[in-house]
Amino acid sequence: MKQSIRRAAVLGSGVMGSGIAAHLANLGIPTIMLDIVPRELTKKELEKGFSLEDPAVRNRMAAESKQALLKQKPSPITSKKTLDLIEVGNMDDDMEKLAEADWIIEVVVENLEVKKKVFSKVDKYRKEGSIVSSNTSGISVEAMAEERSEDFRKHFMGTHFFNPPRYLKLLEIIPTKDTDKEVLQFMKKFAENVLGKGVVEAKDTPNFIANRIGTYGLLVTVREMLKGGYRVGEVDSVTGPMIGRPKSATFRTLDVVGLDTFIHVAKNVYDQVEGPEKEVFDVPEFMTKMHEKGWLGAKSGQGFFLKKKEKSGSTIYELNPETLEYEERQKLKTAATEMAKQEKGTTNKLKALVSSKGDRAGDLVWSILKPVLLYSAELLGEIADDIVSIDEAMKWGFGWEIGPFETWDAIGVEKSIKRMQEEDERIPAWVMKFLEDGNTSFYRKEDGKVYYYDQGEYKKQKFNKKEINLQLIKETKGVIKKNTGASLIDLGDGVLGLEFHSLSNAIGLDIIQMMNYAIEETDRNYEGLVIGNQGKNFCVGANLGMMLMEAQDDNFFELEMVVRQFQNMAMSIKYANKPVIAAPFNMTLGGGAEVSLPAAAIQAAPETYMGLVEFGVGLIPGGGGTKELYLKELRNIPDGVDFDLSKVANDVFEKVATAKVSTSAEEARENGFLNYNDAISKNADHLLHDAKEKVLSLAKAGYQAPKREKVPVVGDSGYAAMLLGAKNLQLSGYASDHDVKIAEKLALVLSGGRIKEGTLLDEQVMLDLEREAFLSLIGEPLTQARMQHMLLKGKPLRN
Repeated sequence: MKQSIRRAAVLGSGVMGSGIAAHLANLGIPTIMLDIVPRELTKKELEKGFSLEDPAVRNRMAAESKQALLKQKPSPITSKKTLDLIEVGNMDDDMEKLAEADWIIEVVVENLEVKKKVFSKVDKYRKEGSIVSSNTSGISVEAMAEERSEDFRKHFMGTHFFNPPRYLKLLEIIPTKDTDKEVLQFMKKFAENVLGKGVVEAKDTPNFIANRIGTYGLLVTVREMLKGGYRVGEVDSVTGPMIGRPKSATFRTLDVVGLDTFIHVAKNVYDQVEGPEKEVFDVPEFMTKMHEKGWLGAKSGQGFFLKKKEKSGSTIYELNPETLEYEERQKLKTAATEMAKQEKGTTNKLKALVSSKGDRAGDLVWSILKPVLLYSAELLGEIADDIVSIDEAMKWGFGWEIGPFETWDAIGVEKSIKRMQEEDERIPAWVMKFLEDGNTSFYRKEDGKVYYYDQGEYKKQKFNKKEINLQLIKETKGVIKKNTGASLIDLGDGVLGLEFHSLSNAIGLDIIQMMNYAIEETDRNYEGLVIGNQGKNFCVGANLGMMLMEAQDDNFFELEMVVRQFQNMAMSIKYANKPVIAAPFNMTLGGGAEVSLPAAAIQAAPETYMGLVEFGVGLIPGGGGTKELYLKELRNIPDGVDFDLSKVANDVFEKVATAKVSTSAEEARENGFLNYNDAISKNADHLLHDAKEKVLSLAKAGYQAPKREKVPVVGDSGYAAMLLGAKNLQLSGYASDHDVKIAEKLALVLSGGRIKEGTLLDEQVMLDLEREAFLSLIGEPLTQARMQHMLLKGKPLRN
């Protein structure tokens, strides 16, 4: 039977269950979420005269969890409309509805007997061929299905999501001995292509892969902190980005996860293993005391860190593990940390730290890396079949930049093992055999392909065909043209790719020059162009520092030239003879949005945070963004529909004046930044492939450059209405004099000047108005103060 998933059911509506339901609904999959029936009435229910038999009471658990999705931060939903796809019910009255579900996910309490009872009911009501899975984080998946029907067992597996499901990429899939291989392969592909996950097949062992190694690593770090006399803040200052880990490092991560959750996960392994490993998973006494006191982290307001409000502002204090008192937070600053800061890339930073013997920071990093590397090697074959699965699980589940075996390659396998042996560590036999055979790294790159070591040989690492790796392309094919800001790359099949690689991917003259060349080269020899990259963010805007410096030096001739060139570049993108597709992801702000809006189409990643944010630094968009957002909103109105032009102008005015940024690609669509021509990729790793396919489909359909547009504007009356709104905010104390001045400039651009409503303007008139407004504002001392504050503090200044 050909498998498909059109409807889903989630059993359990706690934080994890509701998060999974939200993720499914975000992707357009109708989902029913069921929970237990309450045993008692709440005070409000009593006041309303409800009884325990009322549906509102019986469905209360799931209904409250559904509403809680609106308040959670970060938000589990990509749009409020997501909630429409989540139906609620209870596990007494609504189990027959499971017959409608193609996938049933159990997310109830971590208790084997409870889960078995739930699955007994599921087996009774599910339809034949539906997939059933458990989101358990460590209970035996085999044991859950022991007494179930043959069809249930064939379609059953573990599907361990990481919290929050919307944002964390890892999905560990744990098959049982009875899981049908075709069903397993279907779920892997579905999870990757539809759920947007990075899928790793794990074995049915305590805590599977990521939590097993991640928890071990965290506890080893705590142990080494206590042993070496380090402070909580010192540990966090070197176990974050400096070694390729998230900013939350060690103890801030524990505060976010919750100490109660962490202790539960650690105990799960402690109860099931023996020997030296068991000792590591024995949580230190001071953490047990924290748990008893309710110091669980972010959820309880204090944990390893405590934020206090003081006269000078908020101050963060760190916990002293010996006294359980909070003290001033400190960072570890040594010769090794200073050396690491000067290095580029995680590999070089790690080498600098690990090679610094006798340095407090270097010794700490080595003491926590060494056991994790050895532990990962010892568990190979027990928790996963290959090193790739372990590395990817740690990257996707714990946010590590490089996994354990990639880390080993980074610091040098031969050199590090020699040091381990000098320190009397036991090296796993397979690693010694690996070295004896003359191997020096676990991964190799040859002819644009990646190979990994596996049981005495190197095997080619398999990637989804939808994954385009720009680095591998550049290493094998090189680049067509390159400057400091961007590279032009051949993506194959007649499609070019323009990659930004300036600092923060900020747009300067170098990117403008490369963009113009790319469009010309595409017109001459290629089918189309994709504007995309694989950095941290698509683009955070124009080069703010450069513009401020020019303004402070009164170089307004140069500034006018740069802004004009940016506008011309945007128009070149819009009116290119071949399709230009923008592929934004993560932060797509200011100039990043202005590059995307005029493209033939946008192919956005699910997590795309797009907005015209210039108002926050005392400016308005200077690269045509206001005009393009306005036109895009006009295009969203179906032909023949009567509409209020002033309403469209006011809507754009409000979005630009409030520097509104979408919290997802779906919200970017609701905000008017995406329209019917644009699409959202399910998996961010497939973004460039999807954008390339978009180019090819447009080219195949005989793409023609759009005709130059005439823009209908609201004129004098619209200008007055927009300005009135800004002045009302000023009178209410929500806007300063300078805010009103910026708003006045913005209103002038959107209205087309002091002209009659409904006048059709050439786009260039609006661009000229925009450029003049931008240049006049950047000369204002209050705007320059806002720009300076943003560059120094990273947040807007109100003046």
